[in-house]
Amino acid sequence: MRIVIGFVLAGIGVLLMLKTEWFVQNFGSNAWAEEHLGSSGGTRLLVKLIAIAFIFFGFLAITNMHMGFLDATLGKIFKQNQSL
Repeated sequence: MRIVIGFVLAGIGVLLMLKTEWFVQNFGSNAWAEEHLGSSGGTRLLVKLIAIAFIFFGFLAITNMHMGFLDATLGKIFKQNQSL
């Protein structure tokens, strides 16, 4: 099941990457992205960054490395008490 979910996530990322202009035209621009990421291409850059994140987490799920990645990054912040 994780492989299917990984392929779906990666597919959504590829779709966002290839059809960025279509998404921007149909859903509009993002004011925060236009202000902080660039004058007229900030929304497109934000969509592409989100697409890269989808692809990255999709491949993590496919290769079964998602839990290791989350433990290595967020696990130190949300450390469980092991003294029971």
